[in-house]
Amino acid sequence: MKILVLNCGSSSFKYQLINMENDEVMAKGNYERIAIGESFLTHTVNGEKHKFTHPVNSHKEAIAFVMTQLTNSEYGVIESLDEISAIGHRVVHGGEKFTSSVIVNDEVIAGIEDAIKFAPLHNPAALQGINACIAELPGKKNVTVFDTAFHQTMPKEHYIYPIPYEYYEKYGIRKYGAHGTSHKYVSQRIAHLLNKNVEDLKIVNCHIGQGASICAIQGGKCVDTSMGLTPLGGIPMGTRSGDLDPSVVTYIMKQENLSAEEVENLLNKKSGILGMSMISADNRDIDSAAAEGNEQAQLALKIYSYLIAQYIGRYAVTMNGVDVITFTAGVGENGPETREMICEYLGFLGVDLDKEVNNVKSKELEISKKDSKVKVWIVPTNEELMIARETMELTK
Repeated sequence: MKILVLNCGSSSFKYQLINMENDEVMAKGNYERIAIGESFLTHTVNGEKHKFTHPVNSHKEAIAFVMTQLTNSEYGVIESLDEISAIGHRVVHGGEKFTSSVIVNDEVIAGIEDAIKFAPLHNPAALQGINACIAELPGKKNVTVFDTAFHQTMPKEHYIYPIPYEYYEKYGIRKYGAHGTSHKYVSQRIAHLLNKNVEDLKIVNCHIGQGASICAIQGGKCVDTSMGLTPLGGIPMGTRSGDLDPSVVTYIMKQENLSAEEVENLLNKKSGILGMSMISADNRDIDSAAAEGNEQAQLALKIYSYLIAQYIGRYAVTMNGVDVITFTAGVGENGPETREMICEYLGFLGVDLDKEVNNVKSKELEISKKDSKVKVWIVPTNEELMIARETMELTK
């Protein structure tokens, strides 16, 4: 069974074609600058990249061009599109309507449209990808895998905000979370690595990259997560502020005479690591500057690590303990300095990091000492494989 996985952005999309018999990525690629000029595709097979400059005006045109590459006699990987069994789509927000992955129909499309108010940049792009696949691959089943679905197991007392309850009833304002596909994959993978049932584990997964969230996973289910109504909440990120005293927002608006849209842009695109360091949104740049003695970079890293550690401690309270802490995504997988700084705060939980073993990047590995009460692991995420598995399960 071969599953095509799509992750659509407003002017781009990433894809993978996965053979589910052995989880092999047969081909993958990235189509960029769709409908904005100078469109190009990077198509990778067996580690070899093929770049095509091919202007397109829509996701439909772009997906049609990708199909020709998948079946190309020189660098294609299938003889016919009939070999594609189904298509799995990443959808950022499903609101309260979707608690699991679903096969696409008119009702599902309407539900994704309704959740656009919570993800105005992401959900419309996902819909473009879905509609394009319906047109270009008629008869194939499409499956939507929602980033928010994994978090729908949170108890109500963990997702309701302490504001007038009528706003939840009227507008659906509550904590929804994000990165659910990644959190689910890592929780299942670490259970396999520890040779334990995921139902028997208390896991804190740290998905930290340009976007970042922490998730408390007990019995294989999310019981709390750091992101909130939108992906702005929780810990600070590359350019996003994370949690703030709400009065900070209104004070800045008054002092700087900013509109709601302007302050939203400030908190989403000019804050976080970038705002604190005044250098970059890239942790690699901050690590280099901090190593050279830049005090602003050092401060940014201290705040970042401290707040992540606080969330880990908070979730130990939520679950009345923690068995394993996992690090994943760009910074989590490739930031030994950040991992060490975070773990320095967690000795009270019984975390004992092996600093020598921790000095590694992009490797699935235990980085705590053998006698550490709480295990610490690096587990590279694989959201595409998780989407493919969910798609196969629903369509096989």
